[in-house]
Amino acid sequence: MRQIFLDTETTGLSAEGGDRVIEIGCVELFNRKLTGNNLHFYLNPERDSHEDALKVHGISNEFLRDKPKFAQVAQEVLDYLRDAEVIIHNAAFDIGFLNKELERVGQGPFTRHVSNVIDTLVMAKQMFPGKRNSLDALCDRLGVDNSGRTLHGALLDAELLADVYINLTRGQEALLMEISDDQPQHQADVQIDLSSYQLPVLRANDHELVAHEDLLKQLDKASGGQTVWRNLGASLSS
Repeated sequence: MRQIFLDTETTGLSAEGGDRVIEIGCVELFNRKLTGNNLHFYLNPERDSHEDALKVHGISNEFLRDKPKFAQVAQEVLDYLRDAEVIIHNAAFDIGFLNKELERVGQGPFTRHVSNVIDTLVMAKQMFPGKRNSLDALCDRLGVDNSGRTLHGALLDAELLADVYINLTRGQEALLMEISDDQPQHQADVQIDLSSYQLPVLRANDHELVAHEDLLKQLDKASGGQTVWRNLGASLSS
C-alpha cells in the first residue's frame, strides 16, 4: 500500500480569510517502509505571513519572494498524491487550505484526487482519550526523537508523523511474511513441522502487566465499554 504523510505551513490560520500555503512536505511509505521518494516545496503565497505564524514556522516573507506559486506546482503535487492514502495530523486544517489553493487553480477538492485520508489526531484521541495529542506530545509518548524540531517545518513534521504513525500502528507488520521478488510464490505455501521444537514461554513482568492493564482500560474507555473481551465475557456468562 502506498501511503503519503503530508504537512503544510501557512501564512496564518484562516484559509477562508485569505491565508495561503507557504510550504508543502510529503513523505512516502510503501508497504510500511520509507522509500525516500519525498516531495517538498516552498511557495510564494503572494502575501505576507502573520506575525504569530512567523513565530511558529520562522519562514520569512523575503525568503519566499522568489519561490514558485502554488499554481506552478499544483499538477506535480496532484500527480504525486494521486490515488495514495494520505495521512495528516489534524487533517481538517491542511485540507481546508489545500482545497482553497486547488479551487484557485480550477481543480476539484483534495479528497477527489486521493484514495483516502487518515487523521492521526483522531486516531490519537481514540487511543489516548483525555491526553494531549499534539505531534510533539505523541513524539514524547511514543519515543520518537523530535529534538531537531525547534520550529515547525512541513517536511520535518511529515517525517515525524511517519514515525508516529508507524508506532501508533505497531505490531501490524509482525503478522506479515516478506517474500522476495525472485522467490516463487508457491514456496510461501510450504508447511513446516514445528512439533519437535520447544518454544520458550516468556511471561510478562509486573511492570509489563501494569502497562498492559492500563492500555486495556484506555481502549475500554475509548470504545464506551464495547471492547471484545467485555462482549465475550458477557456472552460466556449468559
